[in-house]
Amino acid sequence: MRDKTQTNSAGPGDRLIRAGVLVFFAGAVATLVTVAPLFFGSRPFPTYMFGLSMLMGVGFLIAAAGVLRAVAAGRRQARGASR
Repeated sequence: MRDKTQTNSAGPGDRLIRAGVLVFFAGAVATLVTVAPLFFGSRPFPTYMFGLSMLMGVGFLIAAAGVLRAVAAGRRQARGASR
């Protein structure tokens, strides 16, 4: 079966994982920007920046959903091959 699978083919859940990673890193940057004024003694950023920091958790959940989708597809494929 491996000889028929292309190495550059995207499996189920791969796009969710990539999107989750991008959203996670956007949230990480927002978190660093939000926390930076605490170290430099300047005025804190507006409240919506704290909301953008929540993107880290959202990205983690999106990536986890992609991993679960890939695992489910792999189990379905293994179950189908065993029959």
